[in-house]
Amino acid sequence: MKLLDVKNLNIGFSIDDDVFSVVQGVSFSIEKGKLLGIVGESGCGKSVTLMSILRLLPQNAVVNADYINFGGKNILNITEDEFRKIRGNKIALIPQDPLTSLNPLYTVGNQIIEVIMLHQKVDKNKARELAIEALRQVNIPEPEKRIDEYPHQFSGGMCQRVIIAMALSCNPDLIIADEPTTALDVTVQAQIMKLFKEIQQKLGTAIILVTHDLALVSEVADEVIVMYSGEIVEKAASSQFFKNPKHPYSQGLLDSLPKEDVQRLKVINGQPPSIKDKITGCKFHPRCKCAMSKCSFEDPSVIVFEGGHGVSCWLYESGNV
Repeated sequence: MKLLDVKNLNIGFSIDDDVFSVVQGVSFSIEKGKLLGIVGESGCGKSVTLMSILRLLPQNAVVNADYINFGGKNILNITEDEFRKIRGNKIALIPQDPLTSLNPLYTVGNQIIEVIMLHQKVDKNKARELAIEALRQVNIPEPEKRIDEYPHQFSGGMCQRVIIAMALSCNPDLIIADEPTTALDVTVQAQIMKLFKEIQQKLGTAIILVTHDLALVSEVADEVIVMYSGEIVEKAASSQFFKNPKHPYSQGLLDSLPKEDVQRLKVINGQPPSIKDKITGCKFHPRCKCAMSKCSFEDPSVIVFEGGHGVSCWLYESGNV
């Protein structure tokens, strides 16, 4: 059963009496206990897509969709008061920078306890017990002691574990992790990814991981979505995607990863378009080595291959693999 199901999501920003589109026709879903990776270059619409679901976009954002179903209910139609009972409780957010997400004036315990008491009907003593258990779940040593320490007494990796503990404290059905390893070194990144996999497998929590790091996604994701300029250009099971990426943009992203036998990294020429650029046809065609004449004036349709591997590209209009 689909835990989150998004159909035809469109997002724009109203600037100087004009609305600039940043996300167009995005549809995706995730089942309970699965991990979905959403990848692409900076500015491709990954984070804004997820922030729209959490209703955390600025006031000049214009959001519409056919529906955004969560737990079988269209959350587009509920009030902000009703949604506050979902955000932080049933859907938790792990933001990019843990150091700026924690208040330096309060202990980490107070900050986790505040979240628990906001969403669960428990007293402060019970909330403290739950906070200690959440810290234990994310492998923070001596949680009974460290719960009374301040953020500056934790390393960057440990601060990220605190944020994850905060997200877990209300037993959410879905965690949205927005570039959660950006500020961490490679070793700590691997530890955090391992922790996400443990959470997914042991607790049955669904996780959406937003990142530009394909190497991380390859290790943990069940399904991969590739976004470019506000659109989904490829969607597939992780095993299918990394074995046989189909869209030229996906292939370019994978080719740019460091390899042991390659000294010079490959790059995708050009830059992603800005929201003010008016590009007709396939948004990727100005940078695409495989572009054809029709790519510049006609949007490609979605071709779905065996196993549900979908790609939006004119190269496959006849079903060519």
